[in-house]
Amino acid sequence: MKQYLIKVLKISAAFITILVLGMIVLYLAVLTGVFGRLPDREQLKDITNEEASLIYSSDGVLIGKVFAQNRTEIREVPDYLKEALISSEDKRFYEHKGYDTRSYLRVLFKTILLGHRSAGGGSTISQQLAKNLFGRPYHGFLSLPVSKIREAIVAHRMEDVYSKEEILLLYLNSVPFGENTYGVEAASTRYFNKKAMDLSIEQSALLVGLLKANTAY
Repeated sequence: MKQYLIKVLKISAAFITILVLGMIVLYLAVLTGVFGRLPDREQLKDITNEEASLIYSSDGVLIGKVFAQNRTEIREVPDYLKEALISSEDKRFYEHKGYDTRSYLRVLFKTILLGHRSAGGGSTISQQLAKNLFGRPYHGFLSLPVSKIREAIVAHRMEDVYSKEEILLLYLNSVPFGENTYGVEAASTRYFNKKAMDLSIEQSALLVGLLKANTAY
């Protein structure tokens, strides 16, 4: 029995060592541009989202929109909308610098090793923003790990460029809400026929809840 346990421990240690070394090599490959050039901090300063053109009547009433992506950028959102987003997506948002090591460990042990699918993901709001802005290029069976590493690097760079409040606003202006609706202002108009600043706490919670699976919901 003792020899069996020693053998299992050796195999486990070897597996973990190979996994860690593999991730280090993959990280360096992504960082050096093997899987495509990463946006630098200067490029990240110039992030812009495509907006809809708004058509108003002579008395100032919105009567239509022309768009490829239905989005209206705003510079202010209710505090409880931001709090709902942080509570749902990234509880340690104000504590990390773009990526959350504790979340990675939770995903490794609970989701991957123990198979608990309800344990949640490891992506921070900043990483989700990176995914929304730059997409996920296809790299075969390495697509997911390459994308996760890429998003962590870009998220860390964004947090050097933008404040936490600016990142929240960028996220809420870029995130999809289904039916070609992007950003919380367009979603507020689409679902509640009101501006984002006029949302109630319950309506804010519903919009944040949609982000888990906007098309399905």
